[in-house]
Amino acid sequence: MQRYNVVRLIREGLSGHKGWQPAWRKAEPKPSYDAVIIGGGGHGLATAYYLAKLHGMTNIAVVEKGWIGGGNSGRNTTIIRSNYLYDASAALYNHALTLWKDLSRELNYNIMMSHRGVLNLAHDEGEARQLKRRVEANRLNGVQAEWLEAKEVKAFCPPISVAADARYPVIGATLQRDGGVNRHDAVVWGFARAASDMGVDIIEQCEVTGIDTDKDVITGVRTTRGTIATEKVACVTAGHTSVIAGMLGLRLPIESHPLQALVSEPLKPVLPCVVMSNAVHVYMSQSSKGELVIGAGIDPYLSYTQRGSFDIIEHQMAALIELFPFVSRVRMMRQWGGIVDVCPDASPIISKTPVKGFYVDGGWGTGGWKATPGSGHALADLVANDEPNAIAAPFTLERFVTGNLVAEHGAAAVAH
Repeated sequence: MQRYNVVRLIREGLSGHKGWQPAWRKAEPKPSYDAVIIGGGGHGLATAYYLAKLHGMTNIAVVEKGWIGGGNSGRNTTIIRSNYLYDASAALYNHALTLWKDLSRELNYNIMMSHRGVLNLAHDEGEARQLKRRVEANRLNGVQAEWLEAKEVKAFCPPISVAADARYPVIGATLQRDGGVNRHDAVVWGFARAASDMGVDIIEQCEVTGIDTDKDVITGVRTTRGTIATEKVACVTAGHTSVIAGMLGLRLPIESHPLQALVSEPLKPVLPCVVMSNAVHVYMSQSSKGELVIGAGIDPYLSYTQRGSFDIIEHQMAALIELFPFVSRVRMMRQWGGIVDVCPDASPIISKTPVKGFYVDGGWGTGGWKATPGSGHALADLVANDEPNAIAAPFTLERFVTGNLVAEHGAAAVAH
């Protein structure tokens, strides 16, 4: 792999940038692989990377219907945090946060990680009590968390309005200082480059049309570029997990909803942190290009369309302008939708299935991006050893039978 460093950057700059190599190989499908990962987003590529790096499995294919970074990975707001309520969630997301902190160096790729802090606002006494409880739970689990009163929120984030007569008055907030944002395409490109360098085949424009089994044992996948024999298939297709599982006749406890976001014209640095509000159903950060990146709640109806209802963003913008009055003078450049898979307990599935050799990683709701390296790390362990490790164990399909759910509705990015 061509290493990226200052010396190479200067050398290429002086030679007209003619020596750069493609970040990853354009692989053609082989007749068989030890494992096939369906989905070339952040989670799928991270799984391939950790399978190759930690488990020595390099005869792997990642098959992607579109192009790398063109699915839900490119349709989210890239917020990173781990301040979830329950022990199982804190372990999963804090594991991911630990991996995020060193990922640029590990991948030799600048993922533009910025630990600028994440505020979760409270707008009434009931929400404040719930958030203070979460702060204490976070501390018990080793997650960095603190409570700020309204004037401290204003000092940490000066543009925010804490007016008492607002429709959604800010009476306090939790703060996770090591939360933040990163760059979505840099993450998927970095994982793809590193996995490809270890021998993983990344096959774009390759749609899976069927999955072959023999007596409930995986034997291969059928794609638009031919049939591939394999004994292990990992489904990592955020937004379409149920569609892939349906090819095997499996019904998963997952609903798919549109989730919208929008971005403003570029501004000078004005927002120093990430701000989230469950009551308003909105979250906002500022990108390194200066754009305000604004997320909304999920649309209530089920759909596979990459668009959403106008009334959702109309409601969120009305409330956002009360929190940040300057936004009323900012022009919005783009609006888009992604598709999120949501489980009944607002927690993900990382699990084996009744079909031997078929593994599922999905149902992340609005929390998928922040878990990317932790999810890939846990799923790689599951695929390699056929048993979930301690982090993945609470998130198996069996919890919907036993009732041992991980109910994280209140700590999701926006309540759903």
